Parts: sequence; structure tokens; C-alpha cells
Amino acid sequence: MGKLFGTDGIRGVANRPPMTPEMALAVGRAIASYFKNNESDTIVIGQDTRISGDMLKCALAAGFNASGVDACLVGVMPTPGVAKITERLGACAGVVISASHNPYEDNGIKIFDGKGWKLSESVEESVEKLVFDQLNLDAYSTFSRSVGQCKVIADAGRCYADFLISTVSGMSLQGVRLVLDCSHGATFQVAPDIFSRLGADVSVLSDKPDGVNINLNCGSQHPEILKQIVLENKAHAGFAFDGDGDRVIAVDETGTVLTGDQAMTICALNLKQNGRLVNNRVIGTVMSNMGLKIALNKHDIQLFLSQVGDRHVMEMMKAEGAVLGGEDSGHTIFLDRHTTGDGILTALQILEAMQTASKPLSALAATMTVYPQVLINIPVCDQPDIGMIPEIQNVVRQVETGLGNEGRVLIRYSGTQPLCRIMVEGPSHDDARSGAEKIAEAVHQTIGQIA
Repeated sequence: MGKLFGTDGIRGVANRPPMTPEMALAVGRAIASYFKNNESDTIVIGQDTRISGDMLKCALAAGFNASGVDACLVGVMPTPGVAKITERLGACAGVVISASHNPYEDNGIKIFDGKGWKLSESVEESVEKLVFDQLNLDAYSTFSRSVGQCKVIADAGRCYADFLISTVSGMSLQGVRLVLDCSHGATFQVAPDIFSRLGADVSVLSDKPDGVNINLNCGSQHPEILKQIVLENKAHAGFAFDGDGDRVIAVDETGTVLTGDQAMTICALNLKQNGRLVNNRVIGTVMSNMGLKIALNKHDIQLFLSQVGDRHVMEMMKAEGAVLGGEDSGHTIFLDRHTTGDGILTALQILEAMQTASKPLSALAATMTVYPQVLINIPVCDQPDIGMIPEIQNVVRQVETGLGNEGRVLIRYSGTQPLCRIMVEGPSHDDARSGAEKIAEAVHQTIGQIA
């Protein structure tokens, strides 16, 4: 059996391997076996609004219970909320059932340890081995003599909301008009509650989940309607969350969509002004826009680049002693506030920066110039080493030569889908588009899926 964990937990089409009840049961037993200890025999389970969430929740909970571990059910909860509740309850682990920004057909399992941290690769490998051992019943002979129970944590949402409000202690949003797009996902209840409690005039979009409309033409991947409503309402800002609420895309008062890198620039400058930017450094990824480094350099802030994925960002943040890091996708980590990326927290930090600077969001966004960047995804049937494929490398060299020092090329495989991602950055959109299309054609011809 192949590798189970991807870039961010386990993910796939619901009710098909590996996202089956049988696999979830084995995963539940493996997680319980690995994490339960003398201090805690409780694991938190949260989920987004996908119709398949209950199926997987029940299977995971059965796995926990069969291993003598209680399952604390917090219901629909953003991924970072599960991380926080896990820590607050003193649980030995926390699990989120979600496929983030993917369509409803997909689902996934994300795991936190008892302190609310995502797992290292070595821990994932240990859990994965336990899963495969348990799927092979002949190799699994240790069964628990005790049986756990399922417990509903009714006030989990309130606890998470209180925590987020505490991160901006003293901030009032009285007189601030906001539009929130909750993606019919995990933030649909807690996000409006938080911003309303802070005094904002809140208009809410995509807050009526039906199990199959999560991320459907809404949320962080589709901010088009949000842009329109921000303009119609003459709002000061709009925020679009993804399905599990760990990322956010901001829209300024002019209806312009900010990139994740622009949002991180705004937050970096605010943190520096407030004395919170420890070691004066920020962590981005190899996908970060060239404009991020240029903007930060102007303010004597160092930018370090990790591999794509919030786990890699977090690892480099710890290694470099940074408190701010993130991805251009809108996934941002404030390590002095939380253990993982949090879309609502990011929105609060952006609003705090607006208040500190007494400037509209458009003016703050202008501190970073976005270099044109084109990303093309090509479905692939396999994932061979791209550096060893001459037909692709020849085209890459041609494109890089044409861009010179005014652009760059990055090719990588998705960690969650059978895709090859081609990113080209250039001095103009036409240059970037042309280069990306040439490389995409070479990838399609050599390793692309046959239609």
C-alpha cells in the first residue's frame, strides 16, 4: 500500500480509498494508540460542513473508543479552532475532518498533537505504519481492554471565539463595515459572531451549508461576489475564508482582491511597528511573489523561503525564530498568537493594522507591488523527477533565459492532487502567461494524463 499522508494530512474522494469508513476506523485506532498517555485519554474531533463528515467522524470515533480513548465531539469547527480546543481541554490529540478548499466530494483527516501542533513527517510515518498494521489483521493483535465514549463539547465554538477576541484585546470595530464570505464551510457560525461581538457592521455571504455547497463558487477560491458586495455596501473590507477556515483572502474598499503576500506584508509592517516582529524576519515559500521580498527589504525585514506547505513554513519559523510566516494562498501563521494558520485571526490582524496606521486597506496593500504571476495546473498520470526529463528542462531553460533577472520559473507536484503546478513570474502578465503555457504544453506532452 502506498503513502497515506500528503502535504496536509490524509485526503481523497470521500467513500473511496483512502477516505473510506474502514480506513478512518484504522486511522482512529492508530492515532489513539500513538497519542494516548497517562495524562490524557481524550481526542478532539471537529469537522467542516461536507456531507461525508459524519460518516468519517463516526468511524474515527469508533476507532478511538475501541482503543480505550474518549472522543470529544466539537461539531462544525474551523481547523485552527480544533487545534486550540485540543490544547485547552488537555486532550492528547485533535483531529479535523476536512478537505480545506477542495470541492465537497473530497474529504480529509488532519491531525494535531496535544499542544495544537501539526505533526512532523516522522510522526506521520509512525502513525501511518500503525494504520497499515491494523489493516492487516494478522499483524495486529493488541486490543484495548477498555472502551471509550463519545462526548459532545457544546461550548467549543464560544471558547474558540473568546480566544480569538483575546488576541486583539481592546480593539473595537464600531463603525467598521465588513463583508464575510464563509464559503458555506466551517466558519459560517463563528466568524460572524466574532466580528459582530467586536462591534462591526457585518454582512455575511455563503453561510447556509447544505453538505454539498462548500467552496462552490464562493470563499477564498472565488471572491468575485464578495468584491461586488463590498462595493455595494461601501464596506471597509471583505474577507473570504476557505472551507475549513485556516486561510483567508482579503478584499479592500475599492473591490480589489489582495494576495496572501500583500496581507502578510501589511501584517509584517504592523508587527514591526508594535514590537512583535521577533528577530525582524518573515517566512514565505518558494511560491511567494518577488514583490514580497522587495517590500520587506525596504523596511529591513528579512525574508526566508521554505518549501510549499504550512508544515514546512512552521518548521522554518521555529528554526529561524520567526513569529510570522505564510503562503500566498492566504494561509498565514502568527506564532505569537496561535500554533497554526487561522483565517479569522489573520483578518483580525489586518483590521488591527488598518486601525494602527489609520489608513484604508487599499493604501496598506500598496506597500507591496505584485509581480505578474501565472500558475497552470496540469493533470499527470505519474510524478517522475522533473529535473530528469529533457523535454521539459529544455523548455524551462528557454523561458528562464527570456525572463532574465525579471522573473522566475517554479515547477512542483501537488501534495494533495495528481497535478503538476507550473508557476512563472515575469515583468508583465503576457510574459508570464506565455512562459507558463510553453512549459505546461511540454509537461502535458511528456507526463500529462491522456484524455
